[in-house]
Amino acid sequence: MYFGEAAKPVRPHRAPLRLVSDALQAEVVKPGPHPQNSVHLNGHAVTQNGDNPTTSPAPQPHFESQTTGPAPTLPQVVPREQWGGKYEFLLSCLGYCVGLGNVWRFPYLCYRNGGGVFLIPYFIMLFVTGVPLFLMELSLGQYGAAGPIMVWKCCPLLKGIGIGMLCVSTLVCLYYNVIIAWTFYYLGSSFQSPLPWSCEAIANADLCGNSTTGISSSEVFWNERVLGVVYSKGLSDPGPVRWPLALCLLAAWVLIFLCMFKGIRSSGKVVYVTATFPYFVLIVLVIRGATLEGSLQGIAFYLTPDWGRLSNAQVWNDAASQIFYSLGIGVGGLLSMASYNKFDNNVIRDTLIITTGNCSTSFFAGFAIFSILGHMAWRKGVPVGEVADTGPGLAFVAYPEALALLPGSVFWAIMFFLMLFMLGIDTLFGNMEGITTAVLDEFPQLRRNTLHKGLFLGALCFCFYLMGLLLVTNGGIYWFTLIDSYSTSFGLIIITLFMCIGISFFYGVNQFCQDIIDMIRDCPPWCSKVLLYFKACWIFFTPFLLLFILTYIFIEMYNTSLHYGSYLYPRWGKALGVCMGAVCCLQILIWAIVAIAKETGTLKDRFQKSIRPLNTWRVNNLNSTGRVGEHVEPERVEAPFTVTLTDMDFTAITWEAGSEA
Repeated sequence: MYFGEAAKPVRPHRAPLRLVSDALQAEVVKPGPHPQNSVHLNGHAVTQNGDNPTTSPAPQPHFESQTTGPAPTLPQVVPREQWGGKYEFLLSCLGYCVGLGNVWRFPYLCYRNGGGVFLIPYFIMLFVTGVPLFLMELSLGQYGAAGPIMVWKCCPLLKGIGIGMLCVSTLVCLYYNVIIAWTFYYLGSSFQSPLPWSCEAIANADLCGNSTTGISSSEVFWNERVLGVVYSKGLSDPGPVRWPLALCLLAAWVLIFLCMFKGIRSSGKVVYVTATFPYFVLIVLVIRGATLEGSLQGIAFYLTPDWGRLSNAQVWNDAASQIFYSLGIGVGGLLSMASYNKFDNNVIRDTLIITTGNCSTSFFAGFAIFSILGHMAWRKGVPVGEVADTGPGLAFVAYPEALALLPGSVFWAIMFFLMLFMLGIDTLFGNMEGITTAVLDEFPQLRRNTLHKGLFLGALCFCFYLMGLLLVTNGGIYWFTLIDSYSTSFGLIIITLFMCIGISFFYGVNQFCQDIIDMIRDCPPWCSKVLLYFKACWIFFTPFLLLFILTYIFIEMYNTSLHYGSYLYPRWGKALGVCMGAVCCLQILIWAIVAIAKETGTLKDRFQKSIRPLNTWRVNNLNSTGRVGEHVEPERVEAPFTVTLTDMDFTAITWEAGSEA
């Protein structure tokens, strides 16, 4: 069922707003047999005094308002910050998207799913789901100039999507900064010579000399010195907090607070370093890796295709999950950062630049990683597939061990973990921006008071720190894996599916495309043609693929057990993870019921009213452009009131003409 026309909002007037004709929008009803003629004013009935409007004298127009409540006022728009330049926005989005997943997750998925053949489903998922949803989030945030919650004034029925995004972003921030804490720990340890996880270290002499153990020195350092997981029995036995990691976590949150305290103009300057430095390190690692013995073996393993894997649904699911994981779709970060753009920013151009840069980085990082892993396999005399792992094990076990084998290992370790730190901090900026923007939109007085904003941001970071202490205990890695596995699983897919359906069929895909064209005032011909492709994706292809992925996730979730290493998660732990994802996506249903309950009339009437944009939709665009009349819908009176009109109001045909003059 297509609801686009029913939900289509009134197009903004191109002429200047007129106090009487546009603001009041009075519709005069022909006199009937009633003693008082009715006038409808924005749906409210008013009365006209006088028996015969044609015989009474014609005084000057006069209005008397008898309100039954406080007089309606125009919504007060609190000025929003804007990016210092378009390059700050581009670099912030690129840094947000290019994260740790590009370094440890993409290369692993590539060789696990057939090597180079994985690129086929990866790019199909990119162009059919990733890029269209990326453009949808950026366009929605930029046009509405609001965060993940407030932006759903365009369709109040779907406010729960913004709440769900906030829940997902909270879970991601909770565990993502723990990765940065691990990186801090390794970065500090990298200044020792020899490296504490290398065989040259005195503590590892016995371990490296005994080839029967089957455990490398980097594994011992990771599991015993860093995590302490060997001292925990599982989820139910977290054990004490590991205070070295707790201090690293505190330092990470303090750094996040300082960078975000001044707002996007401050964090926008930081990304000039944090978003560009990882590329410098990757280029250096690619050049260094190409000179190592056995590097070609690793590159061949990375790119050799296994065509038979294309028939496996797991390959397509992994490709889609990597797109969502890498581009950061559905967690509110993109939407929030785009809300600080200028209204006429070319959002289509930015989408193509950022998504292309992100996926190219993933592919390029594979060469840096597998050239080193090929050298590592050559040194050990084992296949490449036996020295690589997934997730944290790849970043903090295999890579450190490979770096320890390089000449000048201390320098390369420092560079590598500094790169991981930069990648992680940019992604966390985006996730935190989604949370703070949503709260500041709901409580705009915080924007005006720097002290209150600082207290709020400090309290938020401190709460995250306290909750994150569970993840830096001896058994913290078990909780980390649980949150990581379910926070961005089926809940995130459901949120993005409803976002796509809601914008396409409730708000109206034609209206949405027109909004994008309105933002790009000098829209090049190619932009209009590209929008036809995106329209087809939003209506058909993207929802279909999201449903396919969702179905596969539910089937696999039921049949597949969750484990970390040799530890098998208990049923209650898996149920807890499912509840995390369910809480995020159930916000859509809860807030949809609330929106319908607030309306009046039959169920159908309530539904139709709840998918129409509110009068305050687009108001924030006042901060984005000086052409108020072009982008702000005339405000309608929402409070019940009566107006006493004189005879002149019914006989003076030149009323509106006089206003224009």
